[in-house]
Amino acid sequence: MPEGTPGARSGHALSLRNLSKYYGATAAVDGVDLDVPRGSFLTLLGPSGSGKTTILMAIAGFVEPSGGSILLDDKDITRLPPDKRNFGMVFQGYALFPHMTVADNIWFPLKVRGVSKADASTKIKNALELVQMGHLAERFPSQLSGGQQQRVALARAIVFEPDLLLLDEPLSALDKKLRADLQWELKSLHQRLGTTFIYVTHDQEEALSMSDNIVILRDGQIEQEGVPGDLYEKPATKFVADFLGKSNFLQGKLATKQADTFAYVCGGQTLVQKGAPDHAKVTGDILIALRPEKITLTPQRPSTTNAVAGRITAFNYYGSAYHFQVGTEAMGELIATAPAWTCAVEPSIGNEIWLGWEPDASVVVRDR
Repeated sequence: MPEGTPGARSGHALSLRNLSKYYGATAAVDGVDLDVPRGSFLTLLGPSGSGKTTILMAIAGFVEPSGGSILLDDKDITRLPPDKRNFGMVFQGYALFPHMTVADNIWFPLKVRGVSKADASTKIKNALELVQMGHLAERFPSQLSGGQQQRVALARAIVFEPDLLLLDEPLSALDKKLRADLQWELKSLHQRLGTTFIYVTHDQEEALSMSDNIVILRDGQIEQEGVPGDLYEKPATKFVADFLGKSNFLQGKLATKQADTFAYVCGGQTLVQKGAPDHAKVTGDILIALRPEKITLTPQRPSTTNAVAGRITAFNYYGSAYHFQVGTEAMGELIATAPAWTCAVEPSIGNEIWLGWEPDASVVVRDR
């Protein structure tokens, strides 16, 4: 990476140890332990009030923890003022200075560090090129689109080579297509810089598409963490299965158990499930999560191990896919999706169809 390019040095590791933040008797963050590997892209994901922004603000130094510690490369920075942490910050609202040009906005964090504009010119130029804004250096924020303003905010956050880049829902104010485009750009920027990114969002697709690791928060605590594929395919709890994508939940009772599968009864029908990691502990009442896209829709009974008859009660067309609501006698209403161009059933309300899935298409989850 050329000299003067933001993020040219390697990323830094961050650790949270028993981090807590209380507002009166209410715990916004409750005993969080977390390790963010050097140079990784970690996303804090959760609904409103889950504690994700409070954690980010504590890392930035804008919120003082009630307990616990924050470590950067094993050095305790819990009580270090925000201006001493050398962290870049990107907000949803851009926070650009309207009276300054793009170049001057990017120069500002260097200026407060005592760097003249002449001495900073290479860093400013490189930061602008990284976000594809070099041709608009002399424009003012009011002359830019929302996406262009967010690129300027990114350039300003990386120009001084921060130890961490903290991003608080930076794309949520943009339209869907622009958000998708900038997701690609952010991921590419992270790969080129090597800087440690900590990203906050409530958007599941955004988290899945960009992150090396995702931490799912609930009521100020970590519900589950891991790489995107593992979290989606192997949710540990009903909350994670329902929040990270959509799931059908089948409540059943264990019937028989074999080496790596077990049978369970749901709504009077016997179904087969491939064993969970703690298969030996499966007993009594169980809860199964089944993703809508893992269900096969057919006009006649399918050849899959599990099959349930139903009737289409509603459907939506999304161009690439149909989303169906299907009423079943055994299990109530289930949701299923199918690619529009290969959909095997006629999308018509009242149409009788079959739902099928294999034993390894679903997972056992905890009911919480």
